[in-house]
Amino acid sequence: MMTFRPFLTIAVLAMATSAVSMSLRVLAAEAHHTAVFGDALKWGPAPPSLPPGAQAAILLGSPAKEGPFVIRLKFPAGYIVPPHRHSKDEFVTVMSGKFTAAHGEKVDRASLNFLPPGSFIHLPAGMPHYAAADVESVVQINGVGPFDVIYVDPQDDPRKK
Repeated sequence: MMTFRPFLTIAVLAMATSAVSMSLRVLAAEAHHTAVFGDALKWGPAPPSLPPGAQAAILLGSPAKEGPFVIRLKFPAGYIVPPHRHSKDEFVTVMSGKFTAAHGEKVDRASLNFLPPGSFIHLPAGMPHYAAADVESVVQINGVGPFDVIYVDPQDDPRKK
């Protein structure tokens, strides 16, 4: 019986390795590469959780569904998103224009520090913040869905108007 145990252990390990290898091959076969040309973006209305006037283009996934997503938002000059928070981290890259996101439960226009294209903002989950565009601006938001927008003052929520 002692000589049989090493062979049994090796056989079980070989079967487990084979099963993992097959699973990885199936996942790799289902995966695909995504490329989105900038001039092919399809702009439409922004999600109803944002004040009117913004536009959105979805590059990958959906903020409303489980999993990673990438969207671009286009804001007109002077646009403000009132103080809000999210239950998950938000990653923002300024693509064009001058844009900012500042932490706080009240908009403080005097302290706004607008960022140029190429700038990056990380907004941790739960942190109250607001956003503003000085001129027409495009930002890219990366995150993991489902992604929520919870306004500090429920009166600011455009979904309730």
